[in-house]
Amino acid sequence: MKIVIFGLSITSSWGNGHATTFRALARALSTRGHRIVFFEKDVEWYASNRDMPEPPFCQVRLYQSWRQIVPSVRSELRDADVAMVGSYFPDGPAAIAEVFHSKAPVKAFYDIDTPITVNSLRRGGADYLRPEQVPGFDVYFSFTGGPLLRVLESTFGAQRPVPLYCSFDPDKYRFASVRPEYECDFSYMGTYAPDRQQKIEQLFCAPARELPGKRFLLAGPQYPNHIRWPQNVERITHVDPQSHASFYSSSRMTLNVTRHAMVVAGYSPSVRLFEAAACARTIISDDWDGLETFLSPPQEILVAQRSEEVVAYLTEMDSDEIAAIGRRAQERVLAEHTADRRASEFENAIAAALGRRPISCNQAKMERLSTATS
Repeated sequence: MKIVIFGLSITSSWGNGHATTFRALARALSTRGHRIVFFEKDVEWYASNRDMPEPPFCQVRLYQSWRQIVPSVRSELRDADVAMVGSYFPDGPAAIAEVFHSKAPVKAFYDIDTPITVNSLRRGGADYLRPEQVPGFDVYFSFTGGPLLRVLESTFGAQRPVPLYCSFDPDKYRFASVRPEYECDFSYMGTYAPDRQQKIEQLFCAPARELPGKRFLLAGPQYPNHIRWPQNVERITHVDPQSHASFYSSSRMTLNVTRHAMVVAGYSPSVRLFEAAACARTIISDDWDGLETFLSPPQEILVAQRSEEVVAYLTEMDSDEIAAIGRRAQERVLAEHTADRRASEFENAIAAALGRRPISCNQAKMERLSTATS
């Protein structure tokens, strides 16, 4: 298939989780024989921090003005099999209008921010999606599963809301090396968010103050200068995606903290959750509905609501017990949450939208092999 995507960013992972998500999905789809064209608005903060300016698995169309890019958009949509708009795309409503007017057989929306989108739709619409546009999509892919899918269907008229969670490339995480600059007892990676900071204080900073002899490492941009960090917390502004695996592999344990809207909605795993598990790291996470559908506590992940629980995990568990939890988490995500698994789910949702029988991964490979050799 030819798949045209309008997304926030694929060339820069600076301060956003969209780029790593689109990269993983596009790379896996390309490996499975599909052609990807990705439209991205050329904004300064991403232009200054491009860690993948020319992805080898897709064609990127950078633009500064929507009016100027419209002819190219229409040209690419003319022979597209799938046209997909992602959440937070800067010219979302205009792109959606072009998609709806195109002859693309399947028109899809990929919501990487579903709880935030739904809250905005209830207030009259998001900058990137209007309520009246939701029923026009053949498939509504969502980063969030569970009950919120029924809300999209019953309240906003989504035709086919299906989960398409984040993922990871197992080849980049399973055998990552330890790097001295990332070695620590406890780590956290995440961009600053006001609704997440209280938990960072409770589950990361408070344990650091209680355990001054242990090294804590926090990576992520946009944290305000007024935040007072404990002396044993080392800060890194940005970790390149190519180094994520080494970051997690160098941590004895790592923290996962979920934004408030995702906690309320439930069933909203982050890509950092899967990345850390892929490195066989033991994760300490806040709790939310649906967590056990991705990793089962306490066998595959540890849950904490108070700083005392984190301190106990860091001081009372032996190394063998910690390693066993990490290995079980790795086995789980390798079986269920790889990029190739998401690409297969994407293909099946598109096939269902076309009224076809879902194609299994092995069937698709056999069909491509048959076509290539005939």
